[in-house]
Amino acid sequence: MDRLRVVEQRITSAAERSGRPRAGITLVAVSKKFSAERIEEAYSAGIRAFGENYVQEFAEKRPQLNNLTGARFHFIGHLQTNKARQCCRLFDVIQTVDSVRLLEKLEQVAKQENITVEVLLEMKLSGEESKTGAAPEEIPELLAAGKECEHVRVQGLMTMPPWSEDSEQSRPYFRRLASLARQYRLPQLSMGMSNDFEAAIEEGATIIRVGTALFGPRPKPQPAAGLAPT
Repeated sequence: MDRLRVVEQRITSAAERSGRPRAGITLVAVSKKFSAERIEEAYSAGIRAFGENYVQEFAEKRPQLNNLTGARFHFIGHLQTNKARQCCRLFDVIQTVDSVRLLEKLEQVAKQENITVEVLLEMKLSGEESKTGAAPEEIPELLAAGKECEHVRVQGLMTMPPWSEDSEQSRPYFRRLASLARQYRLPQLSMGMSNDFEAAIEEGATIIRVGTALFGPRPKPQPAAGLAPT
């Protein structure tokens, strides 16, 4: 994949600028809306972590991916409690835990399934109504609930700043998340996407979520049979 080579160059350069090893940064390829075949191609190119936004969409692709030894799958979309069981079965990491209720539900189903699930706490650091996530002042309550869990492990924080073509607009949000992670001694920081992951790495990201830069534009939905496209 030519795109992967370019992304790797960008990651390496950003890591060097911040005095960090490339090995300390996990590239999560955001494969939502792409087929299982495209995921297999990315795996063959060397990618080992994939991110999906929709439980049901990935459930349909997952059976075709059982041969991807060592691949890890991250859930990065908004998670409703009624999808918790299916999500725990499908994903190795859930990056979008934003309430004690959801954390407790994940613990309940993970215990019943006899599995261990890694989670990140999603933080809402902007005033955008469309964004989900917990407020920073909720972190102590979430961590306290996490300590009571035997099957769910809270590993770190995740955020999504307001989208901008200028990566510098994202930097204050990345800096704030890194500060919170240091304050609460959390090792993992998931932040940065195709347009701004260099700034995220410079501010301490350990996980970046990259879709378009790796796969290109996402496929457009096909119109229903008998309907002309608009």
